[in-house]
Amino acid sequence: VACKQANRKPTEYDAAGIWDAPKDLSAKTLTLVKLYKDGRAATFAKTQCMHCVDPACVSACLVNALDKLPEGPVVYRADRCIGCRYCMAACPFEIPKFEYDRPLPLIRKCTFCTHRLREGKLPACAEVCPSGALQFGKRRELLEVAKTRIYQNPNRYVHHVYGEHEVGGTSWLYLTDVPFEQLGFRMDLGTTAYPELTWTFLSAVPFVLTLWPPFLMGLYAFTRSRERAAGEPEQETRHE
Repeated sequence: VACKQANRKPTEYDAAGIWDAPKDLSAKTLTLVKLYKDGRAATFAKTQCMHCVDPACVSACLVNALDKLPEGPVVYRADRCIGCRYCMAACPFEIPKFEYDRPLPLIRKCTFCTHRLREGKLPACAEVCPSGALQFGKRRELLEVAKTRIYQNPNRYVHHVYGEHEVGGTSWLYLTDVPFEQLGFRMDLGTTAYPELTWTFLSAVPFVLTLWPPFLMGLYAFTRSRERAAGEPEQETRHE
């Protein structure tokens, strides 16, 4: 609710049904708390943009409509967007959503309440959390807090901070006492930032575009010259 109020988003799901039948994020819902049951207890997990350290969506955007700020948030600039949706395909967490119901659709995603941060406020979700489950601060310091908790309570927490290394690291970090797989978290993403995986190929594109056309033209000219030579009739040599 606080997220919707802070970002001026309309209500999409009724409050009574969201816990029993959680749905996905959308252009109107930028964050969602989902309920997971494993037979012994119920666990709530919040999902939203992970604000990757080296975001694939920013790398994939052709017009720089997505930008990674030095403070951490990945922000979206609607005035630059051309609606290609490459960011949706690039995101390993499937976060960016498209406004399919609008004649001039835009991409929507969590912006880490950048407008509030500029005013010295906390993100809306962290500000209203009554239990302290959401904490806001510098990534390095939060990692220290998470690892200290694991060290001091080895039998309570899973010995892994989700987001520390996944896809090169994310600004959202998770600590849990339930295996992340049971909470719907992807564990097959690897530890390399996606832009690094594509850089080897993309860095060669300018050379390919520069050298390939002359090579093809040279090959064509060589082939044509051989065809002409093969098609010319042999001249008969006469001796007087």
